[in-house]
Amino acid sequence: MRVVSANLFALLLLCALASVFYVWSPLETRLERQKRRLSAPGGGAFHQGLPADLSAKTFRALLAVPAAQRPHLGGRLEAPNLTHQTVSAGSRDYHMNEDTKGSTRREGPVKLGSPVEDGVFWGEWLEDLRPVGFTEEYARGWRERARTHRVVKLEPGCGRRSNQLATFADGTKACVRYGINADQVQGETLTYYLASLLGITNLPPLVLSQLSGDSEQWAAVRTRVDALQWSDRAVVSLTEWVSNLTGVVTPAPLRQESSGLHPVLEQLGNKTAAELLELMQWSDLILFDYLTANFDRLVSNLFSLQWDSRVMERDTNNLLKTPRGDLVFIDNEAGLVHGFRVLNMWEKYHSTVLSSVCVFRKRTTERVAELHRRRDSRKRLLELYRDSEPLSVELGFLSDEHAGVLQDRIDRLHKHILNCRGKYSQL
Repeated sequence: MRVVSANLFALLLLCALASVFYVWSPLETRLERQKRRLSAPGGGAFHQGLPADLSAKTFRALLAVPAAQRPHLGGRLEAPNLTHQTVSAGSRDYHMNEDTKGSTRREGPVKLGSPVEDGVFWGEWLEDLRPVGFTEEYARGWRERARTHRVVKLEPGCGRRSNQLATFADGTKACVRYGINADQVQGETLTYYLASLLGITNLPPLVLSQLSGDSEQWAAVRTRVDALQWSDRAVVSLTEWVSNLTGVVTPAPLRQESSGLHPVLEQLGNKTAAELLELMQWSDLILFDYLTANFDRLVSNLFSLQWDSRVMERDTNNLLKTPRGDLVFIDNEAGLVHGFRVLNMWEKYHSTVLSSVCVFRKRTTERVAELHRRRDSRKRLLELYRDSEPLSVELGFLSDEHAGVLQDRIDRLHKHILNCRGKYSQL
């Protein structure tokens, strides 16, 4: 009788597990369809100890549920961009400007001087070795070509199903981001231009395009556009497709068990120039994500520590690296507009990440200080955006409320930098 009972119990358990798998497998597809129906285009308590693969899916699926269906979260959290990076990591051609200046000086122990100067700034010699990234001249040329080239193919390959990998007539490629709603395209676009204001060149070039029925640019893929249920005249963003990139693991000083990234020679003095250059880019990334309230990179990893203690040991969301070690900040749809709307949920994590860094690029802090002093971030961002993007009026700009949030975050960041200088300038 015990054997029969045991077998019956095992059978019931297997049935239950099969049912869970059956429900889970199409969950993402159903959520994506629901988002398209409910959105016009154009932390809670969690169980500890979930397996790594399941915890990641649970986190992303939870955030993808439309706000109206989540009363237990206060109805504030909207569907963000949470790209499945495994789709693209390691398969992109690298088209950033090649900078061979001092490339051989990046390997081996540091012998060129102190890693830090004036208390909290990366050394000038590191600035001289810093990757040039996507320069403004290069980005301007790419944008001009991308606005005129015909799209001849659309296929999956840029994260969520609502985005597509586009091939132009000349064989080059771009990620087309339709977004769950227009706010995500707007956030991606304004994040790109804010990076330009700050002198951060790690973001691939971006342009806007409109899916009008008489558009010659989209004529060859009209059938595919219709199949994707993209709305006519919707504004989409196109960002340069960059391949031959690999994932990036959070560096040790920025993990939860470490004290943070500080201008302490005992911490930085034994690192190679290549390691210091990567940390310098991380310091820019953390300041940048704080300003834009982008929760879909290091902040989401910090949040996931509640159930996945090893999340920091895996690749960081929406961050890739070239063979030369240059970081590429991709998929910034969660920044600014959407990030500001869900700020209440994520702010404590943003603040925690920011407080972990007290060494900065001097040029970045100078841009922040200027925006703080002049208090004209809205005006300058709007002018750059309108001067650079013909479709800026179609897509729109930050609301007055969100423009105020951006200025407030600039002021808070400037204060954090001053506090770091006061703490370390005498060392």
